[in-house]
Amino acid sequence: MSLSTGDQLDIVVVVSAWAGGTGAVALVVAWFLRRRSVRVLTAFVALVAVAAVVAGTVGTARAMFLSAHDFEVVLLVAGVSGVVALLLALTVAAAFGHWSRTLRAEAVRFGESGTFVSDPGLPADLRELSEELARTGERLQESRSRELRLEESRRELVSWVSHDLRSPLAALRAMTEALEDGLAEDPERYHRQIRAEVDRMVRMVDDLFELSRIHAGVLQLSLQPVAVGDIVSEALAAADPVARARGVRLGGSVSEGLQVTADPAGLSRVVSNLVLNAIRHTPADGVVEVHGRDAGSGVELAVTDGCGGIPEEDLPRLFDVAWQGDAARTPHAPQPTQPTQPAQAQSGQPGERGAGLGLAIVKGLVEAHRGQVAVANAEPGCRFVVRLPASAPDPAL
Repeated sequence: MSLSTGDQLDIVVVVSAWAGGTGAVALVVAWFLRRRSVRVLTAFVALVAVAAVVAGTVGTARAMFLSAHDFEVVLLVAGVSGVVALLLALTVAAAFGHWSRTLRAEAVRFGESGTFVSDPGLPADLRELSEELARTGERLQESRSRELRLEESRRELVSWVSHDLRSPLAALRAMTEALEDGLAEDPERYHRQIRAEVDRMVRMVDDLFELSRIHAGVLQLSLQPVAVGDIVSEALAAADPVARARGVRLGGSVSEGLQVTADPAGLSRVVSNLVLNAIRHTPADGVVEVHGRDAGSGVELAVTDGCGGIPEEDLPRLFDVAWQGDAARTPHAPQPTQPTQPAQAQSGQPGERGAGLGLAIVKGLVEAHRGQVAVANAEPGCRFVVRLPASAPDPAL
């Protein structure tokens, strides 16, 4: 005989009341158990489920006035089912405990070694957490490597700059002593040399200040539409005397009407540094070219030289602070009686070695524009490529 709609509604109300009351009590108990292990919580959930079923059954049995025998049968069935459910819950909880301990052990090793190995045998949620920790480990490894390279660059910078400052200071002392003792045959030449050495140190300090602003993230960009052709033309015109002195030919081309949103002074310095760096490493009768084009998602500037190429193992370090390569050497301090020609500092003037800051500044300025700079060997020398995005970056660094 099927139940009427009224009887069904009565049963639903009674079961909801008894099971709901059990659930409300379980929520209060769960609040106090929230910090316990997964095993305890899983077993508790199974118990609550069985308790809700038993409570609903008891309430329904009383409302339907079941006989004592039938009521006992119902309770026995619910009890056996509850035991089976509890055993299954404990088994699952034990598995979760094992997975949790495995993940915790890997996390401990991660803290000690910085490397996390993801376990593919974990459940989906824990596996996602494990894979995210593995990706975090990879990012930390990359960050640690960058930090080590940066620290090495700082040490090299201090060493190179100390050497670069010591050389002109020694020359200044020698020349001032020669002037004081009346040993200078051409005092005017000594005065010009002193001024040149002072200018060289001033430019070096300016470069250090610029680089410190870039690394500190306080560089302010004045963004505006810039004609790339004008920037390249100005850079080539400024570098032409240096190129002529070295016997290097300058050339290149820029797509008509090519524009980019950038800081004019910063972009000009990027192109100038790259051009002068190319001139400095290109032998006489060599060619330095600058090309600019629309790269679809942005602007691409390429500077090629005739340096003969760079060892592949040195390419990743080319933009590091103060890195010079094995071939770079600092000029010796001039003798007091035979002063050298004025050493013209940063940006690749004749006779200049610099402190290895030009390319580091290029990288910093390009990244400040949310762009990228790269270098590769390309016959007969190297090809530096700067890519700037088409949209304007956020000037707040």
